[in-house]
Amino acid sequence: MKRVITYGTFDLLHYGHINLLKRAKSKGDYLIVAISTDEFNLEEKNKVCYFTYEQRKALVEAIRYVDLVIPESSWNQKKEDVHKYDIDLFVMGDDWEGHFDFLENEGVEVVYLPRTPEISTTKIKSELKK
Repeated sequence: MKRVITYGTFDLLHYGHINLLKRAKSKGDYLIVAISTDEFNLEEKNKVCYFTYEQRKALVEAIRYVDLVIPESSWNQKKEDVHKYDIDLFVMGDDWEGHFDFLENEGVEVVYLPRTPEISTTKIKSELKK
């Protein structure tokens, strides 16, 4: 079984998120999604989410491509997670290109998928402010 993992905040869930998760799942048999906790978003990313971690988790768990949702509470946990969950493939959007190549030293393939260009949570928030 090929195990895939991806990470994100997944606030204001939209079709770009769904596209990413669908493509990530198509690359393996079992998809794990690590969602940034509220504390991690606030303390490390200076980001306040509209939905709480528990709400975002429930939304992502409802997506048919997702097999397991886990919390992301630090930048450093990725290296631990790939071993803990026996990950074969690490997937992120191409806006993170090169940032996680170090995981290849852990025996994991790293793939950066193209984002859905016309949609993002940042764009949604910006347009809602207008």
